[in-house]
Amino acid sequence: MSSPQGGAGEPAARAAVPVGKAALIASVGSRGYADWTNPDHRLRRLLAEFIGMAGLTFVLSGGAAILARYGGSGLQPWQVVLVLSLVSGLWLMVAVYFLGDISAHFNPAMTLAFVLRRDMDLRMASAYWVTQFAAGICGSLLARGFFGPAGHLAATTPPAGLSWQAAGFEAIITFGLVLTVLCLADGPKLNGPFVPLAVGAYIVAWGTMGGPFDGASMNPARSLGPDVAMGDLSTWWVYLVGPVAGAVLAVGVTHVLRGSATVGEATAAEGTPLGQAR
Repeated sequence: MSSPQGGAGEPAARAAVPVGKAALIASVGSRGYADWTNPDHRLRRLLAEFIGMAGLTFVLSGGAAILARYGGSGLQPWQVVLVLSLVSGLWLMVAVYFLGDISAHFNPAMTLAFVLRRDMDLRMASAYWVTQFAAGICGSLLARGFFGPAGHLAATTPPAGLSWQAAGFEAIITFGLVLTVLCLADGPKLNGPFVPLAVGAYIVAWGTMGGPFDGASMNPARSLGPDVAMGDLSTWWVYLVGPVAGAVLAVGVTHVLRGSATVGEATAAEGTPLGQAR
């Protein structure tokens, strides 16, 4: 039989149930967050982000240049868009599979979503953003070194006079991407059997549909890489403002649909702590 003190304390205990980052820390004895201070743990996450993001811009910029130089004459824009959507979707699917238990955001907008959901703090997120943007630039510069600036290195450009419309479109399609990931991410860093397939399918679908309009970026780092490699940052703001707005909206909608992040969902932002990866 419960004591009066115990009964009175039960509502307070229920109200104090941790969520988000606090739930992750409670689940793994503080290692999920505290390991960020471990240089090895920090390095492995940032290295995973660099590999995934650099691979994305390399395959896109290199693919666009190769198609322009060696793909034959008379390629229609929709054909180029379809090929680039397929190669980027396939790369992201593979990268999430083999890096997912470490870290697989590969998108500053996705990292922002985890920050807004309170799974990460700004210090960790800032390191992610620097790494993601640097990786995006490195991937496109490497592609230019191999193949030259042909195909504009898959640079994303809004139609003339439609910059704000393009930003709105980017917000919509980024909203869908972030919503998909947040609703499916349950377990160690997006490494469930269906998340990589869903992400790849989403990229192919919207990349093919929206590519002829504005490039269908959904990723500020993906757009920054080719823009820096081509030396033209005049329209990059479109691909920053749109995805940021979409990520913010997706976090709000996810909270309405699913409530606060569970322990598994918080782990999806933090990665698997060292010593627990097996």
